[in-house]
Amino acid sequence: MSKDEKQEKLDLIRHSTAHIMAEAVLEKFPEAKIAIGPSIENGFYYDFDLPRSITPEDLEEISEGMREIMKAGKDFVRKEVSKAEALEIFKGQPYKVELINELPEGEVITTYNQGGFTDLCRGPHVENTGKLNPQSFKLLTIAGAYWRGDESRPMLQRIYGTAWANPKDLRMHLQHLEEMEKRDHRKLGKELDLFSLHEEAGPGLVYWHPKGARIRLAIEDFWRKEHYKNGYELVYTPHVGKSWLWETSGHLDFYKEGMFNSMEMDASDYYAKPMNCPFHIMIYNNKKRSYRDLPFRWAELGTVYRYEKSGVLHGLMRVRGFTQDDAHLFCTPEQMDEEIAETLRFSLFMLKSFGFENFKAYLSTKPVGKSVGEDSKWDAATESLRKAIEKEGLEYDIDEGGGAFYGPKIDLKVKDAMGRDWQLSTIQFDFNEPERFDMTFVDHDGKEKRPYMIHRALLGSIERFFGVLIEHFGGAFPVWLAPVQVCVIPVAEAFDDYAKKISSELKAAGIRVETDLSDSRMNAKIRNAQNQKIPYMLILGEKERDENAVSVRLRTGNQTNGVPFSEFLQNINEKISKKEDL
Repeated sequence: MSKDEKQEKLDLIRHSTAHIMAEAVLEKFPEAKIAIGPSIENGFYYDFDLPRSITPEDLEEISEGMREIMKAGKDFVRKEVSKAEALEIFKGQPYKVELINELPEGEVITTYNQGGFTDLCRGPHVENTGKLNPQSFKLLTIAGAYWRGDESRPMLQRIYGTAWANPKDLRMHLQHLEEMEKRDHRKLGKELDLFSLHEEAGPGLVYWHPKGARIRLAIEDFWRKEHYKNGYELVYTPHVGKSWLWETSGHLDFYKEGMFNSMEMDASDYYAKPMNCPFHIMIYNNKKRSYRDLPFRWAELGTVYRYEKSGVLHGLMRVRGFTQDDAHLFCTPEQMDEEIAETLRFSLFMLKSFGFENFKAYLSTKPVGKSVGEDSKWDAATESLRKAIEKEGLEYDIDEGGGAFYGPKIDLKVKDAMGRDWQLSTIQFDFNEPERFDMTFVDHDGKEKRPYMIHRALLGSIERFFGVLIEHFGGAFPVWLAPVQVCVIPVAEAFDDYAKKISSELKAAGIRVETDLSDSRMNAKIRNAQNQKIPYMLILGEKERDENAVSVRLRTGNQTNGVPFSEFLQNINEKISKKEDL
């Protein structure tokens, strides 16, 4: 069976299981109003308007009802009905009635019935409920969901579940979910004391704790160093700008709902910046530019503010204040191919440096309908992006018509240690802002022309990238990123002075070190360091002191005794410089 055929089979199983769940819910809550219940990646859900909140105990009862329906072997029967018939069938179900009323006249309407339950559905489904294995599904969680995603509409209760072809596949998936839960960046962020979020002080705003800040500093130091090596200049720009700036850029026309409210100062409206690009353009327009000056590669770790609805905020992955690893390139048409190829190469280098190895590119082309810029520019820019992807030998998909109205783009997705895809790097052409801000350069023929403008983010945002790193490594960061790289542990108070000496030498060498001089037993100290996922523990006793050595214990549990301290120092420095893990 091919991968596509296997996925098609799973979609049938999951969609059918969602219908069975809805029937079991209605058996328990006959007055329930049903909304929608699709199959999704790795499972399914169904939304309900219920007389009370569902409890975990309810899920067990609903699950048992689902197993009985599966054992009953009811046929899924498809039926085509008229709009009037559909309205009559679902006259007591307002959410279904709303959906039916929005269907175009003449569209074929189908229902599926499995004996005790009829749903408005395009299908398809398995032939019979008996085709589903009662031991191959599990109801997982309950969440709130606004009807049609609209905060002004009723809040429904969404039951998520997963369903598989057999119990073994279900067990494997549940183990995978357990591992994902262990790696959840919100959980590890608290356990490892990396960051916090404070609803009472403002949702979606991140507080970086000292250990999290150490990792962020390591990321940013590496980022700055590599940008200078790759021909970029760094800039800093304000956090707010007058309304004129955002009117000119078009953000107030197209993006106002995603911006923080204005602040009035000196009889003018100011806005917290949602993007860095208009500020970089202001620097460009500060004086006349020549083709001899180009290309410009200007990068900024610029903190921006975007109003995200409270319901979509999610740890570090979706926040209201974040720092973009942003850059803008301004070049001539002749320089475009080289700049794009080099930008993509740089993106891959940066991501590989953080331990990612599996990449896929997505090329988004000109949308049908509204767009800005000449067709010839769109074609040249799109071809430049395509050539860069193919030069790097990347697997890629083309999203026909999926580009923004202002230019085509490449999105890079990486696969993490859990097999999940994360969209990180973006390389985006912009034919809109150079026109709006009247950007020009004097070409070799003496005429003023528009530069090509390219938006570029390698990591996305520092906050989201940090969240991805936490989950990718499960909090066990490679040595160069670990907030504490070494924990020095004397086996008894008599060796505290030697521990302090070793710690001082490590600090002098630039190693991030902690020394545990507490009264705890040695095994408790080791356990605490391992729980904090510190890469190295140096155990120090009489033999180590007398020989100026250390016993090196790794967070994996492996231990090597009597290592000369100079040898350990050389080894850890090599790990850091090569960005290697243990």
